[in-house]
Amino acid sequence: MARYIGPDCKLCRRERQKLYLKGTRCEGPKCAIEKRPYPPGEHGRGRIRESEYLLQLREKQKARRIYGVLERQFRNYYQEATRQSGLTGENLLKLLERRLDNVVLRGGLARSRDEARQMVRHRHVTVNGRTVNIPSYRVRAGDVVAIREKSRSAQPVVGALEIIGTRTIPPWLSTDQSKLQITVLDLPDRAHIDVPVQEQLIVELYSK
Repeated sequence: MARYIGPDCKLCRRERQKLYLKGTRCEGPKCAIEKRPYPPGEHGRGRIRESEYLLQLREKQKARRIYGVLERQFRNYYQEATRQSGLTGENLLKLLERRLDNVVLRGGLARSRDEARQMVRHRHVTVNGRTVNIPSYRVRAGDVVAIREKSRSAQPVVGALEIIGTRTIPPWLSTDQSKLQITVLDLPDRAHIDVPVQEQLIVELYSK
C-alpha cells in the first residue's frame, strides 16, 4: 500500500493553512504553522507569483493531502466522478468522504486520519460485522462501522473517546459511543463536507 510517510506539518506549511493532519496537536501551541507560517524550503519566505494554474494546483494538492491519497489514486477518483451524474467536483468530494478511514475519523473513533488509517490496516475495524483492512473501502448507506471487541482497549481508541465530545459528527453519520460503532445514515452531501477546498478549481485543472 503506497502512502506518504514524510512529516505532516510540512504539508500544512506548504498549503499555508492547517489541514489538521495530526489531530489535537494542530489545535495547540506546538502546531508548526503557528511557529513558521510560511512554506518550507530555502525560498519559503520569498514572494510567490500566484498564477491561475498555481491556485488550481494548490487546491488539488490540498484535497489530496487532507484525504491522504496519492496522485494516481486521486486521479482515479476524479475520473470516476466525471462518469457520474451531477457536478464533478462535488462527486469527487463525496467519493473521498466515503472512504473507510475517513468515516472512522469523521465518526470520532480516531484522533487523526493517519490514526484512522492505521486502525483499519491493523484490522481493528469491522463493517457490518466483517473485518475490513482496506482504508479506501467505500461505505454505503446503512453500513455499520465498528471497533472490534478485542481492540476496544487500544490506545488510539481510548484517546479518541477522550475528545469525542469536542468533535462535530456530520449528519450523514451516527455514532454510538457506548458500542463504539458508526452507522452510515445516508450518503454525504456537499453541504455537510467541511473541507476548505474549492472543488471547481480542481475540475478546471484536470480539464486543461
